[in-house]
Amino acid sequence: MSYRLDAVVGEFDRLRGRAGGVPSAAVAPLGERMGLLPLSDDSRHDLPRLLRGLSQEGAVARLEADFWGGDGEQTASVWRGGLREWGPVHTSEFDRPRAEWPINAALARLGLTHPRPGGPEHDDLFAAVGLGRARDEEEWRRAALKASGAADYDTWYAAEQAARASREREAADRALSERLPGVPAALDGKQVIALLGIPPGRAVGAAVRHLQQLHLDHGPLSREAAESALLAWAATRDGRSRCQ
Repeated sequence: MSYRLDAVVGEFDRLRGRAGGVPSAAVAPLGERMGLLPLSDDSRHDLPRLLRGLSQEGAVARLEADFWGGDGEQTASVWRGGLREWGPVHTSEFDRPRAEWPINAALARLGLTHPRPGGPEHDDLFAAVGLGRARDEEEWRRAALKASGAADYDTWYAAEQAARASREREAADRALSERLPGVPAALDGKQVIALLGIPPGRAVGAAVRHLQQLHLDHGPLSREAAESALLAWAATRDGRSRCQ
């Protein structure tokens, strides 16, 4: 599997503001309030001028990587105040500590630290900011386009957190509606539909799953006990739905 990166990384809001006058420029959000501007063929034609402009209000890093399988190379430099202050540093040998690899070293010079010091690979800032989320310029441009409607980093981040929470709730709901293999239920799906007056769907699965859990917790139930328990469960669910 290949991985290619040729981009400028800096603080998201500032980088997006400075890149506003660059044709076809699009900044994708990263972790730690950072942003990534993928470099097109046109933007590489006068790259020093571009980097001078982008770094006027704060440091940016120009990052390059090209990998196929486990082999590849990295190059990185840091610009600040219109001047290159570090690099370019290049390597195709990754036998030194991760913190010394060019991209990690450049990100550290932007002031980044790992959000979980002491954790696994805590010196790999490449992973910490999410540079592995996309594998080429096209994927980064899609990520930038997706975030283009956000007014700033905080707005984008809040929307991402809300979307993640929604996905987690949906996954939890799906899990609750999936029947437990090998566990009997006192009522089958048709009987649940008739009792609760609901159409076929996920709610039926959730009801049968509830009966299965009652079987595991309390042993076999009579039909009468199962119907009573299921009606009470359904009333509780209806109450929660109205509150939401």
